[in-house]
Amino acid sequence: MTMDASRRQFLIRTLFGAGMLGLRSLATGIPMSILADPRRALAAGSTTACPPNPAQYILFSSSGNGDPVNANVPGAYAMTGIAHPPDPAMAPTPLMLAGKQYTAAAPWALLPQAMLDRTCFFHHGTYTDQHSDLGEVMTLQGLVLQRDMLVSMVAAQLAGCLGTVQSEPLALGPRSSSEALTAQGRPQPILSPVALAGVLSPPAGPLGQIQRIRDADLDRLNSWCRQNGNSSQRAFLDRYANSQQQARNISASLLGTLANIRDNSPDSQVAAAVVLFRMNVSPVVSIHIPFGGDNHTDSSLATETRETVAGVAAIGNLWTQLNAAGLQDRVTFAMMNVFGRTLSAARYTNGRDHQGDHHVTVLIGKPFKGSVVGGLEPTNSDYRAMSIDSASGAGIAGGTGDIPFSDTLASVGKTLAAGCGVDRGFVDQDIRRGKVVPGALA
Repeated sequence: MTMDASRRQFLIRTLFGAGMLGLRSLATGIPMSILADPRRALAAGSTTACPPNPAQYILFSSSGNGDPVNANVPGAYAMTGIAHPPDPAMAPTPLMLAGKQYTAAAPWALLPQAMLDRTCFFHHGTYTDQHSDLGEVMTLQGLVLQRDMLVSMVAAQLAGCLGTVQSEPLALGPRSSSEALTAQGRPQPILSPVALAGVLSPPAGPLGQIQRIRDADLDRLNSWCRQNGNSSQRAFLDRYANSQQQARNISASLLGTLANIRDNSPDSQVAAAVVLFRMNVSPVVSIHIPFGGDNHTDSSLATETRETVAGVAAIGNLWTQLNAAGLQDRVTFAMMNVFGRTLSAARYTNGRDHQGDHHVTVLIGKPFKGSVVGGLEPTNSDYRAMSIDSASGAGIAGGTGDIPFSDTLASVGKTLAAGCGVDRGFVDQDIRRGKVVPGALA
């Protein structure tokens, strides 16, 4: 199906901003602020300063299905009575997180150790069992100031340091209506990987023009410097400027990645997200990796098995692509869903029900250390997330931790935001409850 010209132009403006500044910055290596106004930017002498902890891009996987991620990760094997898939592909398997041994379903143990050493499994509640409440969970149940989504607040705070084209998160599809993103209440468009490849990958498309764009902008800036600049400003430009070969390599690499995107699968969403980070489009890109779905009826938990195996493999593929792009220390992966699933083997009848009292958010990135935050304790006929000792991240039975069960969701949000470079004072001001968990941070 051919994309009409107006849709194509809309996508290009979304990706590269007014005046194609993002593409021009990619082509030249020059920050967008200088390309937009060299006199003002060079007079200032520098670009926006980063916080002490360098800002991270965030690849955020979310689902309105309430996938059973919580059933098969470290911490879910610490007690008997929890139902796990019987398939050998999901066998309980030891793995190491920063030197400490845990048990998880086999797919998690297959991730590279270097990745596991920066993987935090954070046990918490979401306090809802309704699919339509994903948007509420993304606002941390209204605890983000002005009911903004966590990803939108974080994106707005990190955009200046990262110098991205836009300060709003970008959503990749396909996704259900309940999984739509908003920024300060404004709905955000959804971009499919196939559409992204279709807009950018033709040789005559924007990425095919990188060298010509690079030469035109550098000629213009060098001319300006000869007339108006000083030696330090010329040196500043020289330090940033890509060579022709660098520009050619960027174009060839991105076009090669896009040429392999032929569908909107999780692997294609991961590939498209890495392209978007390399193009510096947004601080946060949202995707959807299935992990078992709404599995009320799932004989022998076969769907849970199949999608968990594939989902963890997609996360492993992300690690491979980030390393290939040199972004393994710049991008954090986070996965948060609307709720978890019931765990009790006594309640298991070839499927799982909704569970708002226990969910696990997975955080993987340089700011985090291999760890399990919180844990499980019996409640009624199932299990719920424990309260947490904020300093260590240990789960505290009986609700006596200084992060009570009711604040565990807000604490996930604070820990993610602070770890990825948002000022901690702002985090505490903007997320009205909960605490950052230092035990989750590297």
